[in-house]
Amino acid sequence: MSELLKNIDGRTKLAGTNKLEILLFTLGTDSRSGRCETYGINVFKVREVMRVPEITRPPELPPFVEGMVSLRGQLVPIVDLVKYTGVQTEDKPEVMIVTEYNGHTQGFLVGAVDTILRLDWSSIRVPPDMFSSHVGGLVTAVTELQDGRLVMLMDVEKILAETTAGVDDDLIFSQVKPLQTENHTIFFCDDSPVARKQIERTLQALAVNYHFATNGKSAWEDLKRFAAQAEAAHIPLTDLIQLILTDVEMPEMDGYILTKNVKSDPRFAGIPVIMHSSLSGMSNQQLGRSVGVDEYVSKFEPQRLAETLTRILEGNVAAAA
Repeated sequence: MSELLKNIDGRTKLAGTNKLEILLFTLGTDSRSGRCETYGINVFKVREVMRVPEITRPPELPPFVEGMVSLRGQLVPIVDLVKYTGVQTEDKPEVMIVTEYNGHTQGFLVGAVDTILRLDWSSIRVPPDMFSSHVGGLVTAVTELQDGRLVMLMDVEKILAETTAGVDDDLIFSQVKPLQTENHTIFFCDDSPVARKQIERTLQALAVNYHFATNGKSAWEDLKRFAAQAEAAHIPLTDLIQLILTDVEMPEMDGYILTKNVKSDPRFAGIPVIMHSSLSGMSNQQLGRSVGVDEYVSKFEPQRLAETLTRILEGNVAAAA
């Protein structure tokens, strides 16, 4: 099964092309509808695919956490996606997808894996509300394949947030200190409701104003409107927005293309772009810098995000003084 994940070097060249590769998988045939729906996960989040190994189950775990396995000396928690999503099926999980993102490794039990497809983000859409609430609110994007199948991209960051202790702890945000300087405005974009909530809580703790969008395409349209507004008022755009924070994986336009657009438009000169992503590997950070990103911060680290924003925003004020 690991043959699926070869050619990583080729995948790193996708940055700035508005393309991604997803691993298709199923959770089994739903006993209510008789359908076997197709889901997807970004290949950059997949470390390996294997048959379900023997799993050790400690006591007092949530029902959807099967236990843990030892992979080359590392203890990896295992989440049964069938149980997590509430899909009713008599099929037993046969495959484990080992994922690595946000600095965490976890295994997802699924019914079967299909293949890897290269897609353009422009063909991937924000789903209607009905889809968004599907399988516990895990669907953040949807696309249609040439064979007519709908593929639903899962918000695996939501799973990590709900299975990792302390990710959304009030204590974390209480330790974030407000900025010493006032009247800062940040524009951020992220398609994950979980991530947006964390960003908002961080910015509120910093006492920073903000605007946001839920994908790269709408973010770029909003940012161009701000630029036109500044031109019409004969003021620098930095009077309206001092920093842009962007996710990488977003429907219609990813964070790499958004960053390239911003960096190639002289109206945005002097506005730093921070990439805020669960793709936390060094190769992804290098990809971000290749399109002009000023900083790279992993998701679910609000303290580090706050420190980075504080350093940049207060540093810019000091430089302008």
